[in-house]
Amino acid sequence: MDPLTQGIVGAITAQSITQRSQLALAAICGALAGMAADLDVLIHSTHDPLLALEFHRQFTHSLFFIPIGGALCATIFWWVFTRRSNVSFKLTLLWSTLGYATHGLLDGCTSYGTQLLWPLSDARYSIDIVSVIDPLFTLPALACLVMSTIYKRPVWVLAAVFWCVLYLFIGFIQHNRAITLGTEQAQLRGHTPVRLEAKPSFANLMVWKIVYEAKGRFFVLAVRPGWKATKIWEGDSVQKLNVQRDLPWLDPDSQQAKDISRFSWFSSGFIALDRNDPTHIVDMRYSLLPDQIKPLWWIKLSADATSDEHVHFETGRGEGRQSALALWKMITGK
Repeated sequence: MDPLTQGIVGAITAQSITQRSQLALAAICGALAGMAADLDVLIHSTHDPLLALEFHRQFTHSLFFIPIGGALCATIFWWVFTRRSNVSFKLTLLWSTLGYATHGLLDGCTSYGTQLLWPLSDARYSIDIVSVIDPLFTLPALACLVMSTIYKRPVWVLAAVFWCVLYLFIGFIQHNRAITLGTEQAQLRGHTPVRLEAKPSFANLMVWKIVYEAKGRFFVLAVRPGWKATKIWEGDSVQKLNVQRDLPWLDPDSQQAKDISRFSWFSSGFIALDRNDPTHIVDMRYSLLPDQIKPLWWIKLSADATSDEHVHFETGRGEGRQSALALWKMITGK
């Protein structure tokens, strides 16, 4: 999730095992440790744009790295400030490790994919129950954190934990409903999905993007699971990428061909040619509007590239304001 949310959850977790007089220090250690795993964004290459994709949410987010990450954070925090407040290294280590531990687990609740079992596996785990940015999850938790820190009342810590757990549980319920609706819609179309995923649209748990594979194509639609009524937006479809068919000019031994495989791994195989630009290979899973095929990122190929030249990685938001207004109407049911 976003750094602010990661810091808030890390701080709340550290405060949950802390006495009242140390709630502020625990919050600082937990928050900083909770954000520390995202320092992997510093790993990048000017020559290989996909290197950052491979390392983000990799070893720093692994469950096996938690003791190491916690110890590194605790060492820095203790030398910089906690020892001056007569806080032991052991307690600093506990706060830091708990804060650090929340990061990968929270990211695993989103749709992006996190290598939780690295180095045993490079699989990207995601349970798709909350958006990468969701103010309704973050702001109440932040309010409780501020109250607990200022007034030193543990009841606010309990309230924050309760809200976070409750919100993720609601996301779990909504995800299952969206899967059911998506499966029903695929069957009504006469499709037997090879695979089907449901992902929350941006910053909410109301409208969900369904993407599934059937008959050599990817289909997208949006659903709004409700307690009593539901709504469906039909969406669009596109052919699944077939390198030999769609890119006959591409040398299979070239770096661009290897980069397509890397991008496919990152995108869980949900890749297709952009219908507006055949040099673009897009990640089908994400778009600002959940019923459309307007990707947030893609790789750009070049027929004139040398055999050792990498693809270009590009991002875009398109008509951000208009898309945000359209999404709000979908969320509110208008």
